[in-house]
Amino acid sequence: MKRILLLSAVLLISYTAFAGKIITDSVHSKILNSDVKFNVYLPNGFENTDKLYPVVYLLHGLSDDQDAWRDKGRMQLVADELIESGEAEEMVIIMPAAGDADIHNTPCGYFNVKGWNYEDFFFNEFMPEVESRYRCISDKGHRAVMGLSMGGGGSTVYCQRHPEVFSSCYAMSAWLSNKDMGVSFDESVKDKLFDTCMSVNEHSPYDYLLNADEDVIRGLKTVEWFFDCGDDDGLLPLSVELHFLMQKKGIKHEFRVHNGAHTWEYWHLALRDALPFASRNFD
Repeated sequence: MKRILLLSAVLLISYTAFAGKIITDSVHSKILNSDVKFNVYLPNGFENTDKLYPVVYLLHGLSDDQDAWRDKGRMQLVADELIESGEAEEMVIIMPAAGDADIHNTPCGYFNVKGWNYEDFFFNEFMPEVESRYRCISDKGHRAVMGLSMGGGGSTVYCQRHPEVFSSCYAMSAWLSNKDMGVSFDESVKDKLFDTCMSVNEHSPYDYLLNADEDVIRGLKTVEWFFDCGDDDGLLPLSVELHFLMQKKGIKHEFRVHNGAHTWEYWHLALRDALPFASRNFD
């Protein structure tokens, strides 16, 4: 028993020695006329160096906020283990709020909608501020975006429309459209959820690809793409459709279907693939 207790203590000390930390912060937005909260994962030793770090933007889904990946996805455990093992580089991971649980009365989503120009805020205010504040390497080669569901759709569209900004995109269980499936909503009720759903349709990644000229396609080929969805996920056909369309357009990407559904168990495991993928594609 003493040996077991001693081994447990050694393992705990070892884990603590390599552990990063998550802090909560906020950015004031003139565009949104509000303070926007975010969580940021800082790797072990961040405070003891002037080193610059690559950055990953980790986006949450509908009805969640900046705490979702920290609390439900247990992302710190994953990041600590992957960095300690060498499977992922030391990196800063930013988790911004883009809504909350009150989806009918609170603006949600990563796109511009009436009274909620989130995409303008993200690129013009949020990214420059947080990358300066947390010593990030502010270039395409050291910046990645990933997310689940609504955040997976946001990651996909952000990389389509801003391929010069990100080196890679990892979309988990991506909400890409309301055509035939997706989030159910009542079109007679013009609430905030209606606005969010309409913004998903208006930022269709399928339409973007179908209308893309050669210059746009060339830009999309500079991004490394990964789409990941569970075989029991109702959104799976959306990723399948995008997969075939990207194949048709000659855009190299990875597409994987694993056992699972639209659950945090699935996304927690997917993050173990997503962070090394981003790391491999940093310059």
